[in-house]
Amino acid sequence: MKSTLSGIHHVTAIAGDAQRNYDFYTKVLGLRLVKKTVNFDDPGTYHFYFGDEAGNPGTILTFFPWAHVRRGLRGAGQATETSFSVPSGSFDWWMARFEEHNIIYNKPSHRLGEDYLVFVDPDGLKLELVADDADTRKPWTGGGIPADKAIRGFHGVTLTVNDEKGTARLLTEIFDFQATKSHGHRYRFEAGRGAFADKIDLVVLPHEQQGIVAGGSVHHVAFRVPDYDTQMVLRGEIASAGYGITGQIDRQYFKSLYFREDAGVLFEIATDIPGFATDESLDQLGHGLMLPPQYENRRADIERVLPQLSL
Repeated sequence: MKSTLSGIHHVTAIAGDAQRNYDFYTKVLGLRLVKKTVNFDDPGTYHFYFGDEAGNPGTILTFFPWAHVRRGLRGAGQATETSFSVPSGSFDWWMARFEEHNIIYNKPSHRLGEDYLVFVDPDGLKLELVADDADTRKPWTGGGIPADKAIRGFHGVTLTVNDEKGTARLLTEIFDFQATKSHGHRYRFEAGRGAFADKIDLVVLPHEQQGIVAGGSVHHVAFRVPDYDTQMVLRGEIASAGYGITGQIDRQYFKSLYFREDAGVLFEIATDIPGFATDESLDQLGHGLMLPPQYENRRADIERVLPQLSL
């Protein structure tokens, strides 16, 4: 069967100071904190989910903030750029905002038929704004960003690789993405199924040193499937192709599979269901510390360990 992957579900990265991370993504970029929980493998660490009003797939950038984490190294075998979609004509407004908040950015540039603006977050994570008037998703404006300037969600993700062949084969033969355009060392692949956040660029640098995933780095890229049955069918296809893929893991708001693609980037397959409004109402998303059932009896100890946040 052909894959029913429709694009990116979420991107997870590593940050340093939790308060600084929260302030940047909610107060500077204007995203909504849709869930405040913990790293299920390290419950003494927060797991923040930032996105649109409901945390819809394709809008969710998540973070594990470790206060004393070392800085990562951007390089091959990594997701090196995460891009957001914004309306065209908004770059001047965003550059003025970056100036106001002392955010490092480059002047706008043009690539693959698109205008884009590069900037980095306080931990050095490389981000982009891409002008895309075709993106009709409703932005979250509760963070104070005007609707005609606000982030719509992801545009795409760039992977840096020494050799593209294995990754390209996975994207086209198993994920059923299409190779759509290229320029120089950059090759674009798109799901093209009517969803946004469906672009993966491969930047091929044969002699680039391997990156180190730590602070300011993407930990993994998650692709979306609609439901559990579809996820498990896809798991069979991935396993049959020779990849070592995990079993289904319950992440409370979606179920996940994990494997490393040929260049070494950690990929996740995540379900659209059940979503984030399962333990909080839509209007209360991100307000409380939501723990998975296995940690609820340790709530008092976990709350003592976690850094205090001013929201």
